Amino acid sequence: MAKTHFTESSVVEHMRKARDKGRKAISEFHAVEVPGHISAGADSAKDSAISTLLIQMIAVTLAIPMNKIFILLTVYMLGIFFWKVGRSAHLAWSRLERINALVSEEKHEIETNREEEREELTEMYAAKGFRPPLLTKIIDVLMADDNKLLAVMLEEELGIPMEAYVHPLKQALGAAIGVIITALSIPLGLAISETYGLYITTFCITGLAAFLMAKIEKISALEFTIKSLAITFLASFATYFFTKFLIHEIL
Repeated sequence: MAKTHFTESSVVEHMRKARDKGRKAISEFHAVEVPGHISAGADSAKDSAISTLLIQMIAVTLAIPMNKIFILLTVYMLGIFFWKVGRSAHLAWSRLERINALVSEEKHEIETNREEEREELTEMYAAKGFRPPLLTKIIDVLMADDNKLLAVMLEEELGIPMEAYVHPLKQALGAAIGVIITALSIPLGLAISETYGLYITTFCITGLAAFLMAKIEKISALEFTIKSLAITFLASFATYFFTKFLIHEIL
């Protein structure tokens, strides 16, 4: 039989190429990875809080009156809200479309190249340590149910864990909540102190968001949070001193 599925390559080589396709399908544009609605919310809250602080620092350094700064921040938050929500939904839909395309392709392969799919399954489960007659029984059970076979091939061959992805609208909602949290923190911060209030709220939001994301990704929460706060500190004070420098040089 002609190798219409493997196209002259070995099973192992075919599986490696399939995994590459799967990784490309589940990755985000520009290497931005947003695992789910919780991470989308945390990321949006952190980004909007830091950018709000930087805008406030520039405005204060330029001696813009506080009432005008509040208007500036309010308008900015409206824009960043639509940007973050729209971007999150767009990236999630694009990724979902790529996954759906792979699902359709894999479903077609199951329907038209069953013997080759059996060979792939045998190779995969043999690599896991299964041996006949148990190996043969496992393959027979999977081949008897197309839906189960499709799910196995998507996860084992392409490396796409289908349960890990939320609906794009749910992910967009997470991003929206993140921006809203930051927006509500602006009047709170200014009420605490017109000079230092946004520093307090920004560092709190950044720290909490970093801690949450570290927990989700199962990395060192303390180290990740400290590094995130350090980067925020560096960005804010670099902005302040560079603005001061430009004012001195230009004015």
